[in-house]
Amino acid sequence: MSAPSKTNLILMADDDDDDRLLARDALTESRLDAVLHFVQNGEELLDYLCRRGKYAAPGESPRPGLILLDLNMPLKDGREALKEIRADPELRRIPVVVLTTSKADTDIGAIYELGANSFISKPFKFEALVGVMKVLGQYWFQTVELPVAK
Repeated sequence: MSAPSKTNLILMADDDDDDRLLARDALTESRLDAVLHFVQNGEELLDYLCRRGKYAAPGESPRPGLILLDLNMPLKDGREALKEIRADPELRRIPVVVLTTSKADTDIGAIYELGANSFISKPFKFEALVGVMKVLGQYWFQTVELPVAK
């Protein structure tokens, strides 16, 4: 029996259309072997991860190998979503990188206390975002060993 392959799926939770478009373009430009899916808020993120509503079928919600999480979103913000992800025995295995415009020390400390794997302030220049996507992909999909997605 062959070993299961890594999941090169990035799930990004961000309510800003422009940020989602820039992330997609940056991932394409970085030439990473990864697929980027989007949700628009913390509630939709948890629906996707817990396979509820429109994400009930496993084909509609393949397990991500990495979650990129914005902090300030409607309905359920990134802090609340992260807290719920880390409280779930299955979901807590998925790496979560907070990618947000915040640079506040209080946000950074609180996010690590909630169990984020990394905190990155969104770069203002597209080239810098391409660099971030490259590094994230190389680290999470090529360097570290992660548990097999369920």
